[in-house]
Amino acid sequence: MTDPADVRSPVALIAGSGVLPFALADSLQARGIEPFFIALKGFCDPQRVAKYRHRWVAVGQFGAVFTALKSAGCREVALIGGLIRPSVKDLRLDWGGLRLVSAFLVARRGGDDRLLGATAGFFEKEGFRVVGIQELAPELLMPEGNLTRAKPDDAARADIQKASALLEALSPFDVGQAAVVIDGHVVATEDIEGTDGLLARVRRLRESGRIRYQSGRGVLVKAPKKGQDLRFDLPALGPRTIAGVIDAGLAGIAVVAGHSVVAEPQEMVAAADSAGIFVVGLPA
Repeated sequence: MTDPADVRSPVALIAGSGVLPFALADSLQARGIEPFFIALKGFCDPQRVAKYRHRWVAVGQFGAVFTALKSAGCREVALIGGLIRPSVKDLRLDWGGLRLVSAFLVARRGGDDRLLGATAGFFEKEGFRVVGIQELAPELLMPEGNLTRAKPDDAARADIQKASALLEALSPFDVGQAAVVIDGHVVATEDIEGTDGLLARVRRLRESGRIRYQSGRGVLVKAPKKGQDLRFDLPALGPRTIAGVIDAGLAGIAVVAGHSVVAEPQEMVAAADSAGIFVVGLPA
């Protein structure tokens, strides 16, 4: 793992959707390190990224990315933010991308971890060092213990234990990082829709009468996959996750401390406290 003191400015952020790229950028700036955004077209927020030094690229334009990073003097690269798994027709390959297309297509046949690992390898072969939030901004990681006034009761703790065991068992299949368990029953697991889609699905199941458990029971548990490369694709939560948990009628959220990222923590805790739900960091 890279020592934060060894990180040299500027740091490149290969930025997808969501608020995490900007939370990381602000953390870097607070330490006097300039973030340089490679903003992915169709994913990165145009209004937010405008305040930072940036370059827009389409997914697949690896040649343009490598040229921009070298011109900017970047040594470290972070892959951060949401990105829908691209199909071949979505790629906008330049000459640099064409050199890598065979390896990219092979990596696409596996899960997200395999694809991200291959992408990191492309950068490393060009001389860049791929780093994660642990190295760049450890203060954004979920701490251990309870963050909210509400705390899990015995039933919630049992649900947390069951969901954690389920996610560990699913790890070899590389299919998701979250599960919902209510009163000992596995209700839903995360799939290609992500956590927002998972929680929306639980809400719809309640509304249709397929879930008849009392509102205010059950948990959302998020955990990285066993053996996952922790430099990227860590489980993340923030105010939007809280809103989804509220709509799904759950009692709270549990995530693995030190291996999960928290976006906008003050807003997240305030929203959770207002709704009376718990947010807890589990021992790694």
